[in-house]
Amino acid sequence: MAHLLGAQNLRISFGTRTVLDGVTVGVDDGDRIGMVGRNGDGKSTLMRLLARQQTPDEGQVTHRSGLRVGYLNQLDVLDGDLPVGEAIVGDAADHEWASNPRVRDVMGGLVAEVDWHARVSSLSGGQRRRVALAKLLIGDHDIIMLDEPTNHLDVEGVAWLAQHLQQRWRPNQGGLLVVTHDRWFLDEVSTRTWEVHDGVVDGFDGGYAAYVLARAERDRMAAVVENKRQQLVKKELAWLRRGAPARTSKPKFRIDAANELISDVPEPRDSMQLAKMATARLGKDVIDLEDVSLSFGSDGGRPLFDDITLRLAPGERVGIVGVNGAGKSTLLRLLNGEIEPTSGRMKRGKTVKTAVLTQEVRELEELGEQRVIELIQRERNHFQVDGKEISAGQLVEQLGFSQQKQWTRIKELSGGERRRLQLLRLLIGEPNVLMLDEPTNDLDTDTLAAIEDLLDGWPGTLVVVSHDRYLLERVTDYQLALLGDGKIRFLPGGVEQYLQLRSEAEAAGGIASNTTTPASSGGSAATSSYAEADKREARKTLNRLDKQMAKLSASIEALELQMAKASEAMEFERLTELTQEVNGLKDQREELELEWLEAAEIAEG
Repeated sequence: MAHLLGAQNLRISFGTRTVLDGVTVGVDDGDRIGMVGRNGDGKSTLMRLLARQQTPDEGQVTHRSGLRVGYLNQLDVLDGDLPVGEAIVGDAADHEWASNPRVRDVMGGLVAEVDWHARVSSLSGGQRRRVALAKLLIGDHDIIMLDEPTNHLDVEGVAWLAQHLQQRWRPNQGGLLVVTHDRWFLDEVSTRTWEVHDGVVDGFDGGYAAYVLARAERDRMAAVVENKRQQLVKKELAWLRRGAPARTSKPKFRIDAANELISDVPEPRDSMQLAKMATARLGKDVIDLEDVSLSFGSDGGRPLFDDITLRLAPGERVGIVGVNGAGKSTLLRLLNGEIEPTSGRMKRGKTVKTAVLTQEVRELEELGEQRVIELIQRERNHFQVDGKEISAGQLVEQLGFSQQKQWTRIKELSGGERRRLQLLRLLIGEPNVLMLDEPTNDLDTDTLAAIEDLLDGWPGTLVVVSHDRYLLERVTDYQLALLGDGKIRFLPGGVEQYLQLRSEAEAAGGIASNTTTPASSGGSAATSSYAEADKREARKTLNRLDKQMAKLSASIEALELQMAKASEAMEFERLTELTQEVNGLKDQREELELEWLEAAEIAEG
């Protein structure tokens, strides 16, 4: 493979802090590299150096002669006075760019809903990001560097970008370097991972899942990482192994090694136990929306929500995806009681105590002069986590605030650090219904894993609005979709089904109807009554049966190993006993499989 660019002995410091110290890396044709690491450890700095957008204090960066580099940073560099069309294609005539299949694909995937003639300055932050990304992707580049390209993209946009980058070059051509906190996206597009930490860069083969495994193995063998982080990585791996079939059907790392590493790790969540705890705290009623409609203004226009029914049960963990403007954040405000429905009935349990993590985290602005630890200690000095009592300092450290960082003034925190602090502040207020609106904004992958681990043992009802597919599949048990038609759809097929619905809606030239989409097999009643008691019980039954069948399969495998040993030793009486026992377990498993199929039919409507 041809060499594209390289860096030798890079060193760069900001003030007294050395960010990169003697880093040597290279990118070859065919490399698809994802960069991970804590916020502030130098990922974006390294990318700027490799793109020759910044000069190192020491060392050098070399590019192949004539190398064409496409670089997207996190800053807004578009000319606000230009119309959208001119900002993307310059002064090229319509027939020039429209005849290029790649350009048409980029336009359709990123800016189809953006006004071609609007000035860039009039666009929202998300639209400006899409325009900047489109401007980059229509060009011919030997290597593309993307710094947080998924910021402001919805689930559908992230899926399109992943597919575009997968198909942009032949396997042994072109180079990709990407910094992102979206772990699903990393797994889809990268074949190598660079971890930037403590001034150095460690390389790993494979995407995010492979990196998690390799890092866990490295840390265990070297015995240099504290037990807390080791257990966190192992727990993340345990979820990866038990994750969605779409991910595990094409494993990017050695499954056998992962299974051996996490063989003693418990399930990320005991759903039944959490539901019992939640019921004890909440009672049977949480929040119900019955035949609710919501309209804004008095023009009689199309309502944002049209006759929807939504029932939240104790301990339920619900993910919400949807198109921009469909009302995801408004739904949270409705559930939180901040706004009243135009019509319909809203019922709220007597013991319900809600907390909402908003996108802007403005709640901390008036507390800017306080220090992190002071804010937490003002609430309480000691907390119960997983049945153990820990101090405020230990709890703050669990979410990534070092002892030095705990004494930082809130106004000096980064956006990601403020988000972490506000989530911690909400949790120690002991709500029993927690709503998170785009919680992954500005957070690095390590912090996201820590937050997910914290949420695993949280016993209340959880509602998450996010475009982060990995997070939704990780912390919620099922997902709902808002497609912009005023309805709510239950997604038994998860985010993948949502993308399918959107694709079908686009192909049909409009919004998918209740009677034609795969999710609506029972008509509009199926989409509005997904949370009825029978379906909820069916989903709980499926979880229980999954665990029982897994235990039976493990027992059968263990007995079959004993049978093999008995056969080798010619212990025929023992072999007969084991055979009978295995047959009995297989009969039990078949009965459970039939029960599972019946429950699955009910759960999917």
